[in-house]
Amino acid sequence: MKRKIPVTADDKLVSKRFPRSSRYHPEWVKASVSGAANSLWLTEWLTTELDLQPGMRVLDLGCGRASSSIFLHHEYGVQVWATDLWCSASENIQRIRDADVEDGVFPIHADARSLPFAAEFFDAIVCIDSFFYYGTDDLYLNYLAQFVKPGGPVGIAGAGLMREIEGPLPEHLREWWTNDVWCLHSASWWRRHWERTGIMAIEVADTMPDGWQRWLDWHRVIAPDNEVEIRALEADRGNYLGYVRLVGRRQGQAQLSDLIVSLPAQYTRKPLLRSKDHQQTDKADPNGSSNRRPAGRRAVRTPRTGGGR
Repeated sequence: MKRKIPVTADDKLVSKRFPRSSRYHPEWVKASVSGAANSLWLTEWLTTELDLQPGMRVLDLGCGRASSSIFLHHEYGVQVWATDLWCSASENIQRIRDADVEDGVFPIHADARSLPFAAEFFDAIVCIDSFFYYGTDDLYLNYLAQFVKPGGPVGIAGAGLMREIEGPLPEHLREWWTNDVWCLHSASWWRRHWERTGIMAIEVADTMPDGWQRWLDWHRVIAPDNEVEIRALEADRGNYLGYVRLVGRRQGQAQLSDLIVSLPAQYTRKPLLRSKDHQQTDKADPNGSSNRRPAGRRAVRTPRTGGGR
């Protein structure tokens, strides 16, 4: 009788679908956790649709503990700016040094809405399992696109919906559906969200086959006590939950709107209240024209400076 070999938690991090990721030590992978997804799996899946070449400058936005950034440099020879708000750049530089990639991965502490980079500095931008936290803003793509060269790709991959939830929330998701996941959307939603701006030419908008199962496998390894999420995934079985991917290229002819970062300080002192003489004049001539606009004309507003609409 053939003896059944038990499957360990570490074995679940080995997958034929992700041969590059499977080479990394499971203890290193688990120590680099910063979210509810295996960032190496998602990065490997995303990069199959990106033509990354050695020496390219890549922004890894929302990189967490920089495991995806280290993976990108190690596997493709690109230079990576590992940018995150929640995770410490000081911690990330230690992980980067231990991985011996200090010459190609540069940790940055920054908000995704206030990035410290020059326009068109990057050849590509990737975002692993964090774009939904800020990218649903209708104006965000216009902001982000300025940092990638015309023709350069912007790719995102992460948790999402297989289809939008229309009507009442399904009963099996109610316990899990807290405000931190309200921002999840389907690949088709993201496609429409980007296409309508005219900024990106969409090349890929799809879902990972059996993505819900990979999500579940990962959770059983790194968060086996998270029973609420595990139950939701087991009950849903990919009906709504899974992983989505989107890749677009910045269109060179697309005109990006100027960004308003501040208004000019041009204070001019003016009297707060009308003078007594002015008030007496108004009472003496209630039908006077000094304070009235001609009928049928709109007040002229002084135009703002500094760009914007």
